[in-house]
Amino acid sequence: MGYRLWALWGFGCAAGAMGFALYVQYGLGLEPCPMCVFQRVAMIAGAIPFLLAALHAPGGAGRWVYSGLAVAGHGAGALIAGRHVWLQSLPADQVPACGPALDYLLDLMPLAEVVQTVLRGDGNCAVIDWSFLGLSLPGWTLIGFIALCLWALANPWLPDRLFSKD
Repeated sequence: MGYRLWALWGFGCAAGAMGFALYVQYGLGLEPCPMCVFQRVAMIAGAIPFLLAALHAPGGAGRWVYSGLAVAGHGAGALIAGRHVWLQSLPADQVPACGPALDYLLDLMPLAEVVQTVLRGDGNCAVIDWSFLGLSLPGWTLIGFIALCLWALANPWLPDRLFSKD
């Protein structure tokens, strides 16, 4: 199991997370809040470098470039998911008021303002619609993002050390 396969595993895990998100939306009928949509974008942004690394299989510094890109995408997702978990942990009287839908914001404001507004969060993002083993979906997503960051950091060097033919 060399570098390519480890990178493909990273991509597969991210693709599986996206598949589960789509199942929750279309199979269970739970509409994603704006922060959930941003977490999906971050999951895809972190998955693409894994796929490119598996296809390209660079050596040396190229591996660290793909790793850095995957960490950037999944790290951004971890920050958004962490903020989302924090919003869900607030007492009801401290939750921000619900805001407009994401498509309305995109029609109304420039993209930079939309990003700032969404990252602030609102009451829609504080609602817990689904949980498993006591963790909400953003909590599980945060764990997934952290795991994918660690996988990306290990990918440039660990497969060679574990599976070298010494």
